[in-house]
Amino acid sequence: MWEAKAAEGRANGLVDFALAHADPAAEVYRSVDDRVVVIDPSGHGMPAVPGELVAREPHVWGFERLSR
Repeated sequence: MWEAKAAEGRANGLVDFALAHADPAAEVYRSVDDRVVVIDPSGHGMPAVPGELVAREPHVWGFERLSR
């Protein structure tokens, strides 16, 4: 999972970046407070995001899907 907080006024640009660079199998979400989350089951990850789009460096977590 990849999560980034958009810089002031740059949420649309961050969303565009995520949609352009996330694996086609990934799910992309935008929160009401201008955070963008990418959940990528392929594990390909995201490239470095241009610094002007984010308020801080993105957070990245690895997860393992569990059977229920």
